[in-house]
Amino acid sequence: MAELQQLRAREVVDSMMKSLERENIWKMQGLMYRCSAGCCEDSQASMQQVHQCIACCHAPLAQAQALVTRELEKFQDSLARCTMHCNDKAKDSIDAGSKELQVKRQLESCVT
Repeated sequence: MAELQQLRAREVVDSMMKSLERENIWKMQGLMYRCSAGCCEDSQASMQQVHQCIACCHAPLAQAQALVTRELEKFQDSLARCTMHCNDKAKDSIDAGSKELQVKRQLESCVT
């Protein structure tokens, strides 16, 4: 049962990430590339100015990707803590002499 919950959580996260990419990241990438191309159109700019311009074009996407990465890491940490809590409760129940079936049900209800 825990495997089913894990699969369901993975599918939800994958779906959310695909939606985020489609609706936000791809648009930001398009803007970044068009902006970067515009930087190269300035024939009066020095190489350093062009590089600075391109870096400015890349910054919003890099910041968004870093934010998504941080939030996913927080979510994974939260899931890991929840799983450890459920496992600890199950172990305590076994140590207290609970029956295996009862502990299994308790563990399943904890992770759902």
